[in-house]
Amino acid sequence: MTNLATAAASGLGSIDRTGARVSVDDKAMINARADVNQLLPLKYHWAWEKYLSACSNHWMPTEVAMQADIALWKSADGLTEDERRMVKRNLGFFATAESLVANNLVLAVYRQITNPECRQYLLRQAFEEAVHTHTFQYICESLGLVEGELFNMYREVPSISDKDAWALRYTRNLEDPDFGTGTPEADQNFLRDLIAFYVVFEGMWFYTGFAQILSLGRRNKMVGIAEQYQYILRDESIHLNFGIDCINQIKLENPHLWTPEFQQEVRGMLTEACALEVAYARDTMPRGMLGLSAGLCEQYLRFITDRRAQQIGLAPIFGEEENPFPWMSEAMDLKKEKNFFETRVVDYQSGASLDWD
Repeated sequence: MTNLATAAASGLGSIDRTGARVSVDDKAMINARADVNQLLPLKYHWAWEKYLSACSNHWMPTEVAMQADIALWKSADGLTEDERRMVKRNLGFFATAESLVANNLVLAVYRQITNPECRQYLLRQAFEEAVHTHTFQYICESLGLVEGELFNMYREVPSISDKDAWALRYTRNLEDPDFGTGTPEADQNFLRDLIAFYVVFEGMWFYTGFAQILSLGRRNKMVGIAEQYQYILRDESIHLNFGIDCINQIKLENPHLWTPEFQQEVRGMLTEACALEVAYARDTMPRGMLGLSAGLCEQYLRFITDRRAQQIGLAPIFGEEENPFPWMSEAMDLKKEKNFFETRVVDYQSGASLDWD
């Protein structure tokens, strides 16, 4: 893409004083001809609806009481050693994972999406990623955890490092300031990035952690952390659905990118990602606890992987039809007087058309 085209795509180019009013037909997910600074007329109403739903779901971690968690964490027999290991590994992955997702969003994805209503949602998502990172700072401070240990786990714990390194491979080209869409190769690179971060990172790799922490909450343990994870799960469900819609819309507008070879590559990505998450589950949970086990988590991840494949138009990879954790759907049900763990009265709206699995 030329420097002039790049400036136009960013919305920071010089003003064309003779430009015509924006036509919906000129709007597109990538390589659009329309002025990206003009939100209206909307083309992708699904993107605007997700932005509105996200705004309705606003929350901050400091609203959640942590006194019970602090007392339990400091108690000599409050949690088993396996539960403590799981909690710390879990927090260690999420603490920097949210920052990695945010960096990819701001430095790669936002630059290449040339649709203003999608960018509006991306701005909201970027804020939510900051809230999630804030959450892990708040938990770390509340429990008196070793900051360096928690936030550096992605470089010290192999099962975490392997996942993050895998994902970062897919931003290697996009982080180049001169990268731009506009050729089939570049457009496929961008589509691959969206799949790696939305489908895999947010749509697969967060779910073992959600199941683990929400299992604690179901047993009235670490209820403050569990409440915050519930809100993060709700946010991530909209992130995932937005990403799926973006991927499918780009495929619809650019069918030449979705070649049989590329589809096979994506299936390989999902298979690799599932294996990495299973290894992480085994590391965080070497023995069964809380009604969970590494084996059940593997079954769950195979179920999730098949679900994700189908959502982007691919055939199931594993043929796993049974979800071993159907109770996870409860975590998405916020239309009630109190939240799932009943730690305080809430009045949040639930996101429209959320798809928890």
